[in-house]
Amino acid sequence: MRAHLARVDAVIVQAVIAGALSFAHLHDLAEAAGQGGWKAWAYPVSVDLLLVAAWRRMRAHQRAGQPAGGARLWFLIALAASLGANVATAGLLDLDHVPASLRVVVAGWPAVAFFGGTLLAHEPRASEEAPVLVSPERDAETPSAPPVDDSPRDALQASPPDAASDPGATPAPTPPAVALPPALVDRLQALAEEHRAATGQPADPDAVRARLGLPASMTASVAAHL
Repeated sequence: MRAHLARVDAVIVQAVIAGALSFAHLHDLAEAAGQGGWKAWAYPVSVDLLLVAAWRRMRAHQRAGQPAGGARLWFLIALAASLGANVATAGLLDLDHVPASLRVVVAGWPAVAFFGGTLLAHEPRASEEAPVLVSPERDAETPSAPPVDDSPRDALQASPPDAASDPGATPAPTPPAVALPPALVDRLQALAEEHRAATGQPADPDAVRARLGLPASMTASVAAHL
């Protein structure tokens, strides 16, 4: 436990030191480029916030298995601005005689950061881009019949058989429900909630199970958590 805390503390200390140095470099560069007073302090805040926002949105799309090109682009732009300030203030640039091109870049950064932040804020969330395919509403406790087609999509959309048409048929026993990991439970409940919000009907356990790539034997476990 102590070793774990020591590692966490070392990471936090390193992050604070690196963030403070980068913050100071951005401030010095903005001030040398003619952005004095409170504006020089606002520049590093703008760069760091865009960096963090783009990183979080990029990771959210990657966890959902979706492309994150837009978020990655703005992450690289913010990273280039931070690294550029660190290199420029390392003695390679005369801060008393800043080139006019650099003054233009620094002066135009607020518009670029505002544009990038707006696009990230209005970008569809990862969970909103992948609707769940569900079959018609039915009782979650009713055992499902074997699929009549080899296609998984057709099996999801097939209607349940009418038990009254064959009174002598004995339904197949439902596999017992097993405990699911908390992360998997959160994911399947999120998919079910999205379908309920979009259609007004509860999601079908078979459809949610197929969406998550689980075997058919886990349908009862999925239904128990919906």
